[in-house]
Amino acid sequence: MTEKLLNHRAEGPTSAPALLLGPSLGTSYTLWDKVAPELSITHRVIRYDLPGHGGSPADLIGPGATVGDLAALVLALADSLGLERFAYAGVSLGGAVGLHLALHHPERVSRLAVICSSAHFNGSKPWEERAAQVRSEGLEKLAEGADARWFTPGFTVPELIADHRRADPGGYAACCDALGAFDLRERLAEISVPTLLIAGRQDPATPPAHLREIADAVPGATLVELPGASHLAPAQCPEAVLTALRAHLDGGARRGMEVRRQVLGDAHVDRAQARQSPFTARYQDFISRYAWGEIWTDPTLSRRERSMITLTALVAHGHYDELAMHVRAALRNGLTRDEIGAVLLQTAVYCGVPAANSAFAAAQRVLEDEEG
Repeated sequence: MTEKLLNHRAEGPTSAPALLLGPSLGTSYTLWDKVAPELSITHRVIRYDLPGHGGSPADLIGPGATVGDLAALVLALADSLGLERFAYAGVSLGGAVGLHLALHHPERVSRLAVICSSAHFNGSKPWEERAAQVRSEGLEKLAEGADARWFTPGFTVPELIADHRRADPGGYAACCDALGAFDLRERLAEISVPTLLIAGRQDPATPPAHLREIADAVPGATLVELPGASHLAPAQCPEAVLTALRAHLDGGARRGMEVRRQVLGDAHVDRAQARQSPFTARYQDFISRYAWGEIWTDPTLSRRERSMITLTALVAHGHYDELAMHVRAALRNGLTRDEIGAVLLQTAVYCGVPAANSAFAAAQRVLEDEEG
């Protein structure tokens, strides 16, 4: 019998680092529509629906469900996709799932972002009342007040309100049970996963103080507060959320700079940094983030293979000064002199003998310098 899984949507290259996105109570993965496509440029993004929401079966959980039950469903989804380790970002209940995963399964979570969420949701009573209301009356009345709970006055996302109305009352109520039972305040200091907290300044459901409490307790955590954002920040302030997530998940130019130094060597990078001016600063940042932080870190190809491709491309376009730099990089990436010679010989066939002649001359100078 096939195991039931959370409904999900996958975007981005399968070879990229995995990122799971968790939604809030009453929404579907539509919550991430303005953020996920951008994140999928650098990540394999998996966004999922909570039980009874969107396309996920309601009977994945039942009355008395816990956040741990939801986290187990997320792990089952990750396992089905072959994801042993992943970054995770979640909103509200989705953020609580992330905190549980980081605490109980730190070996699975590389980085955590908790958005408009909390380590507790004000005790069980309000959630027991809401669950009872939904089980007896359905979701229409709650959906009518969703804008006030989710957004600042005058803002709405009709697709998310429609998601709220369409949610299964049983699945929604079971998620309320999970929120009512959730309280990790006493264990936050045990979380070792690099953690980002994002708060909406105008959020009535999980005010910034709730995120500050987590930031103060989790070692090394970072807190970002978004002016003008309410409870569903990814829908209301997608650009600000994207900026914070990119810096946290990618390490930005920092990760690219590490790879750049590994491939090109400290001396070369130090010289490039020394020559940097206000005019070239944005270009240098672009190179570090894009070429080194995204392309050279993609594990689909080894660095040896990337060096061979790069040498060929530089010969084809006649970039012999840069070729010399990448001959040194090729040696650093494990290519032998004979392998470099074989690559350049191949270029004589496909790029032309004159191009290969210049390439051999440039490479010879580098190899002699390296020997000397």
